Amino acid sequence: MADFQGSLLEFVDVDDPTDIAPQPFGDGPDRTLLDHGAWIDVVRGWMRGADALFEHLADVVEWQAERRQMYERVVDVPRLLCFYDDGDELPHPALVRAKAALDRQYEPELGEPFRTAGLCYYRDGRDSVAWHGDRIGRGRQEDTMVAIVSVGAPRALLLRPRFGSGETRRYELGHGDLIVMGGSCQRTWDHAVPKTARPAGPRISIQFRPSGVR
Repeated sequence: MADFQGSLLEFVDVDDPTDIAPQPFGDGPDRTLLDHGAWIDVVRGWMRGADALFEHLADVVEWQAERRQMYERVVDVPRLLCFYDDGDELPHPALVRAKAALDRQYEPELGEPFRTAGLCYYRDGRDSVAWHGDRIGRGRQEDTMVAIVSVGAPRALLLRPRFGSGETRRYELGHGDLIVMGGSCQRTWDHAVPKTARPAGPRISIQFRPSGVR
């Protein structure tokens, strides 16, 4: 596993949990409109104290290594996982504050609050997630939102249109960056975190979703 190199620009009191918190949205993030009714919002450095949050989550979360059927064989999932359902206690108060901030910003547009939190631990460049959309459940047929907070070292998140040809978009996300995928994004676009042969430190993504979206 690669060593984690924290941001040199981050100054927080790691012993004070209230010092790890999302930044105010202000007038709201700048939105990028995609094809087919999809959009994304990106807020750099949204989570203050993200490096301390990464180290806490890496230590205390009960990470699970899963295996899944892939065609004719069972393979290891190339990342560690943990899922917090609606009502489960989240592993750090900063995640409670993040969910509350996301609800204040997006619930008027979404029409409902975020309910679940899925965590993925990418330990190094060999860990990845293949092209997919969050289309298990309502995301297959309905517009929805998925908000992802990235803590730890930056990794590339790629997006490409699901139908036809189009530009693949690349976002290096880490150290507290937030990306929100909305509109038809889960139905009409796919996203991935590819493997990389370049040195890559560990990263944790926290995905907030409404009920019935996976």
